Amino acid sequence: MFKRVLIANRGEIACRVIETCRKLGVATVAVYSDADVRAKHVAMADTAVHIGGAQPSHSYLRGEAIIAAAQASGAEAIHPGYGFLSENPDFVEAVEAAGLVFIGPSAEAIRAMGLKDAAKELMEGAGVPVVPGYHGASQDPEHLSGAADTIGYPVLIKAVAGGGGKGMRMVEGPGAFMDALDSAKSEALGAFGNDSVLIEKFVEKPRHIEVQVFGDGQRAVHLFERDCSLQRRHQKVIEEAPAPGMTEDMRDAMGAAAVRAAEAIGYKGAGTVEFIVDASDGLRPDRFFFMEMNTRLQVEHPVTEAVTGVDLVEWQLRVAAAEPLPKAQGDLTLTGHAFEARLYAEDVPKGFLPATGTLKHLSFPENARADSGVRAGDVISPFYDPMIAKVIVHGATRAIALRKLHMALSHTQVVGTVTNLSFLRKLSVQPEFVAGDVDTGLIARDLEALAAAPVPCTRSRSLAAIAALGLDAPGSLAGFTLWAPLVQTVWLEHAGEAVEVRLATQSATAFMAEVDGATHQITRDGAAWRVDGDRVPATLYCEGADVAVFWGNAYVFTRPDPLARGDAGGHGGGIVEAPMPGQVKSVHAKPGDAVAKGARLAVLEAMKMEHSLTAPRDGVVAEVLVTAGAQVEAGAALIRLEDEETPS
Repeated sequence: MFKRVLIANRGEIACRVIETCRKLGVATVAVYSDADVRAKHVAMADTAVHIGGAQPSHSYLRGEAIIAAAQASGAEAIHPGYGFLSENPDFVEAVEAAGLVFIGPSAEAIRAMGLKDAAKELMEGAGVPVVPGYHGASQDPEHLSGAADTIGYPVLIKAVAGGGGKGMRMVEGPGAFMDALDSAKSEALGAFGNDSVLIEKFVEKPRHIEVQVFGDGQRAVHLFERDCSLQRRHQKVIEEAPAPGMTEDMRDAMGAAAVRAAEAIGYKGAGTVEFIVDASDGLRPDRFFFMEMNTRLQVEHPVTEAVTGVDLVEWQLRVAAAEPLPKAQGDLTLTGHAFEARLYAEDVPKGFLPATGTLKHLSFPENARADSGVRAGDVISPFYDPMIAKVIVHGATRAIALRKLHMALSHTQVVGTVTNLSFLRKLSVQPEFVAGDVDTGLIARDLEALAAAPVPCTRSRSLAAIAALGLDAPGSLAGFTLWAPLVQTVWLEHAGEAVEVRLATQSATAFMAEVDGATHQITRDGAAWRVDGDRVPATLYCEGADVAVFWGNAYVFTRPDPLARGDAGGHGGGIVEAPMPGQVKSVHAKPGDAVAKGARLAVLEAMKMEHSLTAPRDGVVAEVLVTAGAQVEAGAALIRLEDEETPS
């Protein structure tokens, strides 16, 4: 086994590799860019080496800098993770030329599977079924159009060097072929520097099922299948293992085909053989077709680990260290069912637009595995993939595992950026998905409902008001007594909309809230909450201007700057009012003072923050209507300026 390994990656995969290395007693070396100086993977590793600027081309794609870091740190091998240089055969050769071990397949194996057209020809020769189509060298538009006519519409135009849906177009008839071809070629050239395409038969009810393989360079085994059909724009969202509805005959056939694919190229290490399955007549052994092979570890590998009990990263290290495959095919078994949901910083209602931000609060439930490369306080930057975490669950049956997934997502907490958390929760209870009736078009068919942003109910808004006033912690009002309830008005914002809540504090554990015509009685029962007598599993959060209610969905509010509501509440701009309930901390003016617009006149403490109240205009102080230490209601007049002279 190696003594020291460098991980040529970042984020959750780097953290994942470090965890297994620790288990095996292997020291780790992290590499990092300017943007990742304080990243989680850097903190976890035994040693860390800076390799360049924030842009991937200035750091994580600089193979020579990574190799130099490995040599300088005494690493014997390089683990590529996934993405970046993990499937770059030139990098593999450079690593080996430097006297280091590449923890993955050979450069020849990567090249063999690097171009879709060549890979399909290779697979046909190995007896692996491929989708009917044209994979030849000719790129003449008329020749490609004729091939589409021969295959039969609908067809898919696919970039031979593609991935992630780039350079891919579905064409329903010959009249639309040429325009789609031009568009696909242009996109492929921009994304991959190669505009060559192939033509395939479009599968009417496609399922994306892939098989995990592992080889030692000569022989290979498979670790069963994963279903990755829940996709948006050809990007995976939720993966599961095993595939719902899978029969033993089809599993055996797909597994054997995947092993033939791996052994045909002398594959070494972890890889994934991806198949497109025609599910229009259920799952049948004669209806699956080779799509491509990913010559690396996959993002979704944890679901395979969950159902097989195998640590795939450990296998990678052991095989790269010249050990034999840890298990034979007959020793591998399936146990239970597993799901993985990809939690991203992205704005779902805005078309899954990637988002950035500082993670002010991040928490995962204890009953789920959360593979994450970030912590509270970390920044989701614009330079890298905006994944926050992978949430993984395992259960005895698919139904149990799916309920556990929904529960885990319901108890995941994020503040500081928009996320796809609500989208994932809705997807986990989507009827077709729950029934196992999945295909790659499911999300698109139900997108409007799945992507709709959750709207906080009046009960959630009432709880947010309690959090905003700092009344959510046990003992926050210890010894509290009043002759009558203290009534306060709380202003919040949610999704750009103003929220107003009138909150009556009746005791240290009892509140009455009024919002949008609804009235709710809220009590604290230990660490839990009751709303109108019902115990609710809500968690409240407040820090600075951020307020959140985690109750199934994550409802995140902001406390707007009260001064943004107007420096003075009317009266011709001569009255300075309290923008919210609070205590006057200090007064900085007296009658007769000449003040300029923006001058600080008083300081109000409210919602755990101090707010400076300033002069709305130039003028002279006529009256000071309050003293330091006074408790005031929202809208209370604090200071009056002399009336402005009217020009004669």
